[in-house]
Amino acid sequence: MDTTNVYVIDTVVTRPGRAEEFVDTYLSGYAPGARARGMTLERLVVSPPVWFPDECNTVTATWVLDGAAGWWAMTWQGRLDESVRRWWDDVDDLVLERTRTTGAAPADIERLGNV
Repeated sequence: MDTTNVYVIDTVVTRPGRAEEFVDTYLSGYAPGARARGMTLERLVVSPPVWFPDECNTVTATWVLDGAAGWWAMTWQGRLDESVRRWWDDVDDLVLERTRTTGAAPADIERLGNV
């Protein structure tokens, strides 16, 4: 069966010297719930690739979902799960800014739009 993936990209700028702590907390505290919502962590990247003691890093997590149905299921589960909001509130002292974007391969967009 052909799968159309939807990608969810979390981009987090950490406070100076807090990137390693954020990554550890993200993997131990956020990732298990994300997996339970149907997300698969494809990649976690720290930029620049240095644990700065007094500068910011950008952490980019790329998650994969199974098509539009997987995205909708994850979205509604996350919106109704108070622990997700609480987790982000709890790591506020590690984070300067964060964004979440979604996307798909260009060849998959038409199929996704017809769902």
